[in-house]
Amino acid sequence: MTKRVLTVVTNVGHYDDPSHKTGLWLSELTHAWHVFEQAGFEQVLVSPAGGAVPLEQRALKFPNYDKTAKAWRADPERMALLENTARPDQVDSADFDAIYFTGGHAVMYDFPDSEGLQRITREMFERGAIVSSVCHGYCGLLNTTLSDGSYLIAGRRMTGFAWQEEVLARVDKLVPYNAEERCKERGAVYEKAKLPFVSYAVVDGNLVTGQNPGSAKETAQKVAALL
Repeated sequence: MTKRVLTVVTNVGHYDDPSHKTGLWLSELTHAWHVFEQAGFEQVLVSPAGGAVPLEQRALKFPNYDKTAKAWRADPERMALLENTARPDQVDSADFDAIYFTGGHAVMYDFPDSEGLQRITREMFERGAIVSSVCHGYCGLLNTTLSDGSYLIAGRRMTGFAWQEEVLARVDKLVPYNAEERCKERGAVYEKAKLPFVSYAVVDGNLVTGQNPGSAKETAQKVAALL
Protein backbone atom coordinates (compact mmCIF):
# COMPACT_ATOMS: atom_id res chain seq x y z
CA MET A 1 0.00 0.00 0.00
CA THR A 2 1.26 3.47 -0.90
CA LYS A 3 1.92 5.60 2.18
CA ARG A 4 -0.11 8.81 2.41
CA VAL A 5 0.89 12.09 4.06
CA LEU A 6 -1.53 14.85 5.06
CA THR A 7 0.25 18.22 4.94
CA VAL A 8 -1.25 21.12 6.89
CA VAL A 9 -0.97 24.71 5.61
CA THR A 10 -2.36 28.06 6.78
CA ASN A 11 -5.15 30.33 5.54
CA VAL A 12 -3.90 33.44 7.37
CA GLY A 13 -2.18 36.29 5.51
CA HIS A 14 -1.19 38.80 8.20
CA TYR A 15 -0.27 39.36 11.84
CA ASP A 16 -2.64 41.11 14.28
CA ASP A 17 -1.58 44.27 12.49
CA PRO A 18 -2.95 43.78 8.94
CA SER A 19 -0.15 45.93 7.49
CA HIS A 20 2.34 43.19 8.47
CA LYS A 21 1.83 40.35 6.02
CA THR A 22 2.70 36.70 6.59
CA GLY A 23 1.58 33.26 5.36
CA LEU A 24 2.98 29.84 4.47
CA TRP A 25 6.78 29.57 4.57
CA LEU A 26 6.96 27.91 1.17
CA SER A 27 10.22 25.99 1.51
CA GLU A 28 8.87 24.23 4.60
CA LEU A 29 6.25 22.75 2.30
CA THR A 30 8.43 22.16 -0.76
CA HIS A 31 11.42 20.58 0.99
CA ALA A 32 9.19 18.03 2.68
CA TRP A 33 7.00 17.52 -0.38
CA HIS A 34 10.11 16.69 -2.41
CA VAL A 35 11.32 14.15 0.17
CA PHE A 36 7.91 12.48 0.35
CA GLU A 37 7.54 12.54 -3.43
CA GLN A 38 10.93 10.87 -3.88
CA ALA A 39 9.79 8.20 -1.42
CA GLY A 40 6.69 7.53 -3.53
CA PHE A 41 4.18 8.78 -0.97
CA GLU A 42 0.80 10.28 -1.90
CA GLN A 43 0.26 13.79 -0.50
CA VAL A 44 -2.80 15.88 0.27
CA LEU A 45 -3.00 19.49 1.46
CA VAL A 46 -5.41 20.52 4.21
CA SER A 47 -5.91 23.90 5.93
CA PRO A 48 -8.06 25.02 8.88
CA ALA A 49 -10.64 26.73 6.63
CA GLY A 50 -9.92 25.01 3.32
CA GLY A 51 -9.30 26.94 0.12
CA ALA A 52 -6.50 29.39 -0.58
CA VAL A 53 -3.12 29.64 1.14
CA PRO A 54 -1.24 32.99 1.30
CA LEU A 55 2.56 32.91 0.96
CA GLU A 56 5.01 34.54 3.36
CA GLN A 57 6.94 36.99 1.18
CA ARG A 58 10.06 36.80 3.35
CA ALA A 59 10.30 33.13 2.43
CA LEU A 60 10.57 34.05 -1.25
CA LYS A 61 13.90 35.83 -0.80
CA PHE A 62 17.46 34.47 -0.67
CA PRO A 63 18.59 32.34 1.17
CA ASN A 64 15.18 30.74 1.84
CA TYR A 65 14.09 30.68 -1.77
CA ASP A 66 15.79 27.64 -3.21
CA LYS A 67 15.24 25.31 -6.15
CA THR A 68 12.31 23.36 -4.68
CA ALA A 69 10.43 26.55 -3.83
CA LYS A 70 11.24 28.13 -7.20
CA ALA A 71 10.12 25.00 -9.04
CA TRP A 72 6.84 24.99 -7.11
CA ARG A 73 6.08 28.63 -7.94
CA ALA A 74 6.92 28.02 -11.61
CA ASP A 75 4.48 25.09 -11.82
CA PRO A 76 0.83 26.16 -12.34
CA GLU A 77 -0.46 22.75 -11.20
CA ARG A 78 1.47 22.98 -7.93
CA MET A 79 0.35 26.57 -7.31
CA ALA A 80 -3.23 25.49 -7.97
CA LEU A 81 -2.91 23.05 -5.05
CA LEU A 82 -2.49 26.08 -2.79
CA GLU A 83 -5.74 27.58 -4.08
CA ASN A 84 -7.86 24.51 -3.35
CA THR A 85 -6.83 22.90 -0.07
CA ALA A 86 -9.21 20.57 1.74
CA ARG A 87 -11.06 21.39 4.97
CA PRO A 88 -10.51 19.15 8.02
CA ASP A 89 -14.13 17.93 7.87
CA GLN A 90 -13.39 16.57 4.40
CA VAL A 91 -10.54 14.43 5.71
CA ASP A 92 -10.76 10.89 7.10
CA SER A 93 -7.74 10.46 9.36
CA ALA A 94 -7.78 6.72 8.67
CA ASP A 95 -6.68 7.43 5.10
CA PHE A 96 -3.28 8.77 6.19
CA ASP A 97 -0.06 7.37 7.65
CA ALA A 98 1.43 10.73 8.70
CA ILE A 99 0.41 14.33 9.24
CA TYR A 100 2.93 17.13 8.69
CA PHE A 101 2.31 20.68 9.95
CA THR A 102 4.13 23.36 7.95
CA GLY A 103 5.04 26.74 9.41
CA GLY A 104 5.26 30.45 8.82
CA HIS A 105 4.11 32.88 11.52
CA ALA A 106 0.58 32.78 10.11
CA VAL A 107 -0.03 29.32 11.59
CA MET A 108 0.23 30.80 15.09
CA TYR A 109 -3.26 32.19 14.45
CA ASP A 110 -5.25 29.44 12.77
CA PHE A 111 -3.56 26.15 13.75
CA PRO A 112 -3.89 26.04 17.58
CA ASP A 113 -7.68 26.14 17.93
CA SER A 114 -8.78 24.23 14.84
CA GLU A 115 -10.96 21.48 16.31
CA GLY A 116 -10.92 19.69 12.96
CA LEU A 117 -7.13 19.51 12.91
CA GLN A 118 -7.09 18.48 16.56
CA ARG A 119 -9.48 15.62 15.80
CA ILE A 120 -7.38 14.36 12.90
CA THR A 121 -4.15 14.65 14.89
CA ARG A 122 -5.58 12.90 17.95
CA GLU A 123 -7.01 10.03 15.92
CA MET A 124 -3.78 9.54 14.00
CA PHE A 125 -1.50 9.77 17.02
CA GLU A 126 -3.55 7.34 19.09
CA ARG A 127 -3.46 4.66 16.42
CA GLY A 128 0.30 5.04 16.04
CA ALA A 129 0.43 7.08 12.83
CA ILE A 130 3.13 9.75 12.63
CA VAL A 131 2.45 13.28 13.81
CA SER A 132 5.08 15.77 12.64
CA SER A 133 5.70 19.50 12.41
CA VAL A 134 8.38 21.96 11.41
CA CYS A 135 9.12 25.44 12.71
CA HIS A 136 5.89 27.20 13.81
CA GLY A 137 3.94 24.12 12.73
CA TYR A 138 4.16 22.93 16.33
CA CYS A 139 1.57 25.59 17.17
CA GLY A 140 -0.86 23.08 15.65
CA LEU A 141 0.04 20.65 18.45
CA LEU A 142 -0.12 23.06 21.39
CA ASN A 143 -3.80 22.60 22.25
CA THR A 144 -4.35 19.06 20.97
CA THR A 145 -5.44 16.70 23.71
CA LEU A 146 -5.69 12.91 23.71
CA SER A 147 -8.78 10.90 24.58
CA ASP A 148 -7.80 10.93 28.27
CA GLY A 149 -7.72 14.74 28.27
CA SER A 150 -3.93 15.09 28.50
CA TYR A 151 -1.96 17.24 26.08
CA LEU A 152 -0.50 15.24 23.20
CA ILE A 153 2.91 16.89 23.69
CA ALA A 154 3.02 16.49 27.49
CA GLY A 155 6.16 14.63 28.55
CA ARG A 156 7.40 14.29 24.98
CA ARG A 157 10.70 15.46 23.53
CA MET A 158 10.12 17.95 20.76
CA THR A 159 11.31 21.15 19.11
CA GLY A 160 9.96 24.12 17.15
CA PHE A 161 10.85 27.71 16.33
CA ALA A 162 12.74 29.07 19.35
CA TRP A 163 12.01 32.37 21.06
CA GLN A 164 15.63 33.34 20.45
CA GLU A 165 14.94 32.91 16.73
CA GLU A 166 11.85 35.15 16.96
CA VAL A 167 14.02 37.86 18.47
CA LEU A 168 16.75 37.44 15.84
CA ALA A 169 14.10 37.51 13.09
CA ARG A 170 12.83 40.78 14.64
CA VAL A 171 9.26 39.60 14.91
CA ASP A 172 9.13 39.10 18.69
CA LYS A 173 7.00 42.27 18.97
CA LEU A 174 4.61 41.07 16.23
CA VAL A 175 3.87 37.48 17.24
CA PRO A 176 0.71 36.85 19.31
CA TYR A 177 2.45 34.64 21.91
CA ASN A 178 5.68 32.85 22.80
CA ALA A 179 5.21 29.40 21.25
CA GLU A 180 8.28 27.91 22.93
CA GLU A 181 6.96 28.99 26.34
CA ARG A 182 3.47 27.59 25.64
CA CYS A 183 5.01 24.33 24.55
CA LYS A 184 6.83 24.05 27.89
CA GLU A 185 3.70 25.07 29.84
CA ARG A 186 1.93 22.05 28.35
CA GLY A 187 4.61 19.75 29.72
CA ALA A 188 6.66 19.17 26.59
CA VAL A 189 10.38 18.51 26.91
CA TYR A 190 11.46 21.28 24.55
CA GLU A 191 14.85 21.02 22.84
CA LYS A 192 16.72 23.24 20.39
CA ALA A 193 20.01 23.32 18.52
CA LYS A 194 23.02 25.02 20.11
CA LEU A 195 22.95 27.62 17.33
CA PRO A 196 19.87 29.39 15.92
CA PHE A 197 18.60 28.66 12.41
CA VAL A 198 20.57 25.44 11.90
CA SER A 199 18.75 22.22 11.04
CA TYR A 200 17.54 20.31 14.11
CA ALA A 201 14.90 17.60 14.35
CA VAL A 202 13.70 15.42 17.22
CA VAL A 203 12.03 12.01 17.10
CA ASP A 204 10.07 10.77 20.13
CA GLY A 205 8.15 7.64 19.18
CA ASN A 206 5.65 8.65 16.49
CA LEU A 207 6.16 12.39 17.14
CA VAL A 208 8.67 14.07 14.79
CA THR A 209 9.43 17.79 15.04
CA GLY A 210 11.84 20.22 13.36
CA GLN A 211 13.02 23.53 14.78
CA ASN A 212 13.08 26.07 11.95
CA PRO A 213 12.75 26.54 8.15
CA GLY A 214 16.14 24.92 7.60
CA SER A 215 14.92 21.76 9.37
CA ALA A 216 12.13 20.85 6.92
CA LYS A 217 14.18 18.42 4.84
CA GLU A 218 15.65 16.64 7.88
CA THR A 219 12.23 16.42 9.53
CA ALA A 220 10.67 14.93 6.38
CA GLN A 221 13.55 12.46 6.04
CA LYS A 222 12.95 11.25 9.61
CA VAL A 223 9.23 10.88 8.89
CA ALA A 224 9.98 8.98 5.67
CA ALA A 225 12.40 6.68 7.51
CA LEU A 226 9.70 5.81 10.07
CA LEU A 227 7.17 5.13 7.30
